[in-house]
Amino acid sequence: MNIRKPRVEDGAQLRQLVANSEEIDDNSCYLYLLLCQDFADTCVVAELDGLIVGFVTGYTPPTRPTSLFVWQVVVAPEARRQGLARRMLEALIAQFPGEKLEWVEATITPDNQPSRRLFDALARSMHAEIGFTPYFLAEHFGTFAHDPEELCRVGPIGPNRERS
Repeated sequence: MNIRKPRVEDGAQLRQLVANSEEIDDNSCYLYLLLCQDFADTCVVAELDGLIVGFVTGYTPPTRPTSLFVWQVVVAPEARRQGLARRMLEALIAQFPGEKLEWVEATITPDNQPSRRLFDALARSMHAEIGFTPYFLAEHFGTFAHDPEELCRVGPIGPNRERS
């Protein structure tokens, strides 16, 4: 398994992984091309035998420059239950210079237990705290039915980023 930064050529495969997943909100192929092109430093893909079997997309919020906001974590069904999601997150975190990253953030719906377990495991492996606060309420989504999202914050993450 090779974990690396995405390339623009990977965008369509990322979009297809999302389209094949029932758990992840779908977006346009163009968005994944932009992520691979312009946000490659804050994303990773997992490749097995030339095929992308997982990815993490994220960005650094302009108002929180020491945070990595994780937007999507996707693992193909055939690569699940092998710890790949956590390995991809750890590989992404390792790409950041020590002083540039204090927090890993994501929004998670209250009933998304797999994502909560993933970020809890990340917090434990990084010897960091984890917290949840309301972020987007259901009414923020207007007529687009969506559960509320809580902001999950893991950190502070020290420059040594010890893992267990």
